[in-house]
Amino acid sequence: MNKPKVGFFDFACCEGCQLQVANMGESLLDLLGVVDLVEFREVMSEKWDGHYDIVFIEGSITDSHAEERVKKIRSRSKILVAYGSCAAIGGVNGMKNSFNLDEIRKYVYGRDYRFFPSSKTKAVHQVVKVDYKIYGCPVYTPEFIEVVKNILRGLPYDAPDKPVCSECKLNENECLYEKGLVCLGPWTRAGCNAWCVNNGNICYGCRGMLSNPALNAAKDIIAKYNLDASLMKNKFDMYNKCREKEDNGE
Repeated sequence: MNKPKVGFFDFACCEGCQLQVANMGESLLDLLGVVDLVEFREVMSEKWDGHYDIVFIEGSITDSHAEERVKKIRSRSKILVAYGSCAAIGGVNGMKNSFNLDEIRKYVYGRDYRFFPSSKTKAVHQVVKVDYKIYGCPVYTPEFIEVVKNILRGLPYDAPDKPVCSECKLNENECLYEKGLVCLGPWTRAGCNAWCVNNGNICYGCRGMLSNPALNAAKDIIAKYNLDASLMKNKFDMYNKCREKEDNGE
């Protein structure tokens, strides 16, 4: 049986999610045993000019050239996976949506900024049809493997729609709010096994917000710990600014 042809592509990103795959060790060898990796700029120089069975897109879409390119990739692909926070929810690149684009371009490119087009950041699904999403910055390798298994079996994959706090409790972590730290775990979708908190960090909301967060509980947390609501919103904007386009019906 022919192995499915797989390609990895990157747009506006740091390529850290692709590096997660490159660093999978023996699990990468297992993956290569069941797929035909035909394009992956991070680890190989070969290019593929045919159609793909599965493509993984890392990075957000930030200009018209990127929109055109991702549409061409979509047209050559049976299954497209938005891979990592930048692709799945817009990620850190979405922060520029809070500012005037010309001001941003001037800051980055100087007086020649007009030669460098830019547009509001979009997640991949806001431009083309996405079949699977893998959240995280970077992606959590066990989840990546699980998604790949589901794709090869022809099964859907839905990331857990419960808060990171549920995984923190299973890992017996002390709540960071009790330590005086502001953590976005109560509003962020699980699936990473509370990876950051397990390693002594806070949750930054990189996996995106829950579809139906417990708003009253959130208000209770903000009130109990005397938090600044505007500060909390700014923290969410670090990864979730592109969500506003959908909330506004855009």
